[in-house]
Amino acid sequence: MSKKIALALSSGGARGLAHIGVIDEIQKRGYQIVSLSGSSMGAVVGGMYAAGTLPDFKNWVVKLTRMDVLGLIDFTLGTNGFIKGEKIFEEMQELGFIPDKSIEQLAKSMVILATDIINNKAITYNKGNLRQALRASISIPGVFTPVKSVNGLLVDGGVLYPLPLEQLKKDDADLVIAVDCNAIIPYKMPKKVDIKHYESDEDKSTFDQLKEKWYEFFEGDEKNKLDKANKLGYIDLLYRVIQVMMNSATQQAIKDFPPDVFVETSKDACGVFEFYRAKDIIALGQQACAKALDKAGL
Repeated sequence: MSKKIALALSSGGARGLAHIGVIDEIQKRGYQIVSLSGSSMGAVVGGMYAAGTLPDFKNWVVKLTRMDVLGLIDFTLGTNGFIKGEKIFEEMQELGFIPDKSIEQLAKSMVILATDIINNKAITYNKGNLRQALRASISIPGVFTPVKSVNGLLVDGGVLYPLPLEQLKKDDADLVIAVDCNAIIPYKMPKKVDIKHYESDEDKSTFDQLKEKWYEFFEGDEKNKLDKANKLGYIDLLYRVIQVMMNSATQQAIKDFPPDVFVETSKDACGVFEFYRAKDIIALGQQACAKALDKAGL
């Protein structure tokens, strides 16, 4: 009999693309995912899986170049963050990855986490508009502009629940699998994957003009990528500060609600906005999941 899986997916920016590989490996082994919970990128991947659009998103994201990613970022001079986050969502909605439907209409049970920083509490979405819930969940403080609610201001669900095990619906599942894409473990390149930056020839001349700014904000100094202590980009530096605080919440969640299988990928796998490395990160997630399942005898 196929085992039924309840799956908790962590926050992590582009590192959250590893969740796609985890889902691929779970399905490859014949297991059935019956419920999901997610914060930030974990919510986005989980939401698309529950909506049935994840395969199309995967085919799209693995083809993105660095210039494509930059073109999907809508900068703003607002004081609450310097990326609106609307352009990417509009693009994903137009392409059909995030359908215009309610969470309760999804084929799988889905719980999405956001954080209300005015009322100091977590917001749990298990019904209501999918797109609005996901937009609130990915609002990294200081980067994406927050989402206004009736009486609050919503930011990244990972602020309080970077790995939402407590909220995961487990009643119909045989096993609980949790995935942390921000683990403080060494990064090892995935096997048999062509590691490269995805740039088309036509992008190169334009990219050269924007190269310095890209590294300044997103990845740090290109010539000194291994010197993480001094060469982090602005966004990655900001996210790592938040990440240090979130790590203790993740460890507490694992202690309080221990999963049957725990999948970890390194926080050093990629930068927050390195979505053009999707192929590598997805492979990393699949291989990490295979290792964890093998260890559990599954």
